[in-house]
Amino acid sequence: MPRGGEGLVNRVISLSRIPVIKHYKGICHVYVDEWADLNMAEKICYNAKVQRPGVCNAMESMLVHRDAAARFLPRMLKRFKEAGVEIRGCSMAQRIVKGIRRATDKDYHTEYLDLILSVKVVNDLDEAIRHINSYGSHHSDSIITENYENSLEFLRKVDSACVYVNASTRFTDGYQFGMGAEIGISTDKLHARGPMALEELTTYKYMVFGNGQIRT
Repeated sequence: MPRGGEGLVNRVISLSRIPVIKHYKGICHVYVDEWADLNMAEKICYNAKVQRPGVCNAMESMLVHRDAAARFLPRMLKRFKEAGVEIRGCSMAQRIVKGIRRATDKDYHTEYLDLILSVKVVNDLDEAIRHINSYGSHHSDSIITENYENSLEFLRKVDSACVYVNASTRFTDGYQFGMGAEIGISTDKLHARGPMALEELTTYKYMVFGNGQIRT
């Protein structure tokens, strides 16, 4: 069970002759829906980015629905700026909030592990989901919304180990999930996915006691 950064993980994958369960990078998103409670969204986004920016479950990209962007981004980005967060935004975000740096395609692929945040204004829920599935690392992603149908669609379609509705991505942690000591967070699908503890490192066998049964 080697522990280290992305370079070590990639080396183990390339050299291994057996399947590898990876605790890979965490490019985590929070999507602020058009139906979001913006006060709640502000608290969650701030926590997801600022509380501990150097960990794998911190938010690296914030997506905002275009109908909420003009109301949400000015106050949210002001709060981030006061906390020392560098913002890199799309052209729409730059029009709404002046003076922020333009985000590149590479930014949306980057796990910063620092007080740096990519921001993108999206047209709808479908675009948010496509962006997360294209740029994310299948780690942890959250939607902020009061729309039940949107929340279910997000949960079903976002291909990540942990998906949240109205909660911070910072909860992706074995201890927080009640699993005790955490070994890692798997971004794979088999056999373990999400936070891993001792149980996820074990397999099982069937032990059958009989008293003469035969199959017919």
